[in-house]
Amino acid sequence: MITKSEFAIVGGGVAGLTAGIALEQLGRDFSLFEQTKEVKGIGAGFGLAANAMRALEILGLRPEVEKIGYYLGSFAILDQHGDILVNPNTSTLSDKYKQQNFAIHRADLHLFLLSKLQPERLQLGKQSIELEQKSDSILLSFADGSKHECKYLIIADGVKSPLRQQLVPSSTPRYAGYSCWRATIDNSEIQLSLGTETWGKDGRFGMTPLVNNRIYWYACINGPRNHPEFSKYRVADLQRQFAEYHHPIPTLLANTRDEDLIWSDIIDIAPLKNLAYGHILLIGDAGHATTPNMGQGACQALEDVVVLQDELKKKNDVVAAFKSFEHRRLARTKYITDTSKMIGQVSQWENPIMISVRNTMMKMLPAKANQKALEKLFKQDFMTLNT
Repeated sequence: MITKSEFAIVGGGVAGLTAGIALEQLGRDFSLFEQTKEVKGIGAGFGLAANAMRALEILGLRPEVEKIGYYLGSFAILDQHGDILVNPNTSTLSDKYKQQNFAIHRADLHLFLLSKLQPERLQLGKQSIELEQKSDSILLSFADGSKHECKYLIIADGVKSPLRQQLVPSSTPRYAGYSCWRATIDNSEIQLSLGTETWGKDGRFGMTPLVNNRIYWYACINGPRNHPEFSKYRVADLQRQFAEYHHPIPTLLANTRDEDLIWSDIIDIAPLKNLAYGHILLIGDAGHATTPNMGQGACQALEDVVVLQDELKKKNDVVAAFKSFEHRRLARTKYITDTSKMIGQVSQWENPIMISVRNTMMKMLPAKANQKALEKLFKQDFMTLNT
């Protein structure tokens, strides 16, 4: 038996769940398929910058998300001794553009988004492995042997999307050159109140408070892809790696258990030439996966959804709406992917001379120059770009 719906969404992450909410608000028929048997938001924390909060506001979700997020008035970049390299005043930009920045735990956001969907819309344990395009429909095949037919398909199953790979064989994920460890720990004794990221010769270390007395931290270290030693790393290995870094990095690691660690290589995809393929649309990481160096992965997924909803409101022709979405999103997502890749390369430098020059230049730059990238993110209205 083949199930049917007007829209099918593949992927139950931020992009897929929010797309479901947007379609539900429009009264459209859809089914959402997620390969895991439980939607729980694997990972730790991430940022919801001002542009993401605006997207949530458009969807009517912002007030509730603010309650589960931690407001970030600033986010400084430091050297490994704790000296400030860059300290963009995000609160000033937030006031200017009437938006604020938050940090949130991935699981908290996923559970919130899930609560906004009718349970019957979501089908778990459905790993989509193949699509077949017909004249006016698409047939999805799943690993369990089941099939689903839809008129329109929204692919939101992440950077390793097998469906995107089928559509664009050249879109293989590319390795950024460094791996990342993440963890969420208790903040009751440490009392961290500010978010920072430290750039040093032995790697990068970031931290930010979360609600409910929690801290999210991450550590990035250069190395080959799928490094067999990295897969065995424990807290003690990270303590040795970052032994010469400033307070409270040693304290954060000392308060982390081995079972708290989440490890993965950092990957993205080279910017695509298309996001719309007739009755098929790529959104979120499936369409424009970026490294996390600008904190824009989830933010761009949320922008995608509100732009898509806007196009579906304005056009009766869904294929035309998909194409207009592509026109509005390609340049912005390419800029973020390319800029984030460059920031990652510079922040992971290991050569002491290059690090010294970089740090000196960063300290000398005027505040306005340091805030240029953030200014572009906020100043450009993603809802009016290329409309």
